[in-house]
Amino acid sequence: MQSDVLIRLVPEMAESCGISRSSVSREFIKASEEALRALCERRFDDVDLLIIYIDGVQFGGHHVIVAIGVDRKGRKHLLGLADGATENAVVVKGLLEDLVERGVSPEKRRLFVIDGSKALRAGIDAVFGADNPVQRCRHHKIENVSGYLPKGLKEEVKLVMRAAYRLPEKKGIAKIEEQADWLEKNYPSAAASLREGLEETFTINRLGLPATLRRCLGTTNLVESPNAGMRLRTRRVTRWRDTKMILRWAAAAYLETEKHFHRIMGYKSLWVLEAALREGKEVVKKKNQTQEVAAAEGGQPTLQAAAT
Repeated sequence: MQSDVLIRLVPEMAESCGISRSSVSREFIKASEEALRALCERRFDDVDLLIIYIDGVQFGGHHVIVAIGVDRKGRKHLLGLADGATENAVVVKGLLEDLVERGVSPEKRRLFVIDGSKALRAGIDAVFGADNPVQRCRHHKIENVSGYLPKGLKEEVKLVMRAAYRLPEKKGIAKIEEQADWLEKNYPSAAASLREGLEETFTINRLGLPATLRRCLGTTNLVESPNAGMRLRTRRVTRWRDTKMILRWAAAAYLETEKHFHRIMGYKSLWVLEAALREGKEVVKKKNQTQEVAAAEGGQPTLQAAAT
């Protein structure tokens, strides 16, 4: 029996079909173990990923990190799961290294969309390189900032932030800085949160992407939707016994949800992102070549070397 069928029928089979709970449990454990194994063994050597989204989800008091990739045609791919929170540097690095082992080449420049965790950013730099652009989730940022504000001020600041995110990078950052200055005196924690990682909330603006594509790339909502599907399929579980059980259920539920994936909004404009990523890679390559020439000559790069 397929894992997705089991997910839908576990409660009914156990409660109304006269089959013992232990029998149903054994069947589901077997099917969900197969789902987890299949996910962990997926290869991505021939999948041309442009974007990688990473976010976390909670199962009771447990955390799972989810990675979803988007290829150059706009199709989504469930990449992997890891037991732990996005703030756990060891877990994050382990998940990213596992993706590399399964064919996600660190040589290709991609856009990463993350929830804002510093451990996530450090892991991306360590495994894939610091030249990969990272977009901080604007939804997480807005919620973090508003969490420091009184009820009457929350909506006003949210509107300012959303409006600023629609502006060109420099103008948008200037508006956010103005808002932070205004909050500084009475709400210093909100001001600090607003300024933290500010430039990374404008990465997609800096890349010159069209508005239709920025809507999808500005947040980790693409991961939140599968998370909702996963929660729907595991809503009857009231007690998670251990980490292995969590990963089994998560893998089975996410793989079922993946069957209903659609291409991302604005996928027809992905060529713009692809061109921007390629152009950025060439800039980094030239910069590295210039630095290598300077080091070899024991001094500053010459004009000729810098122009190479």
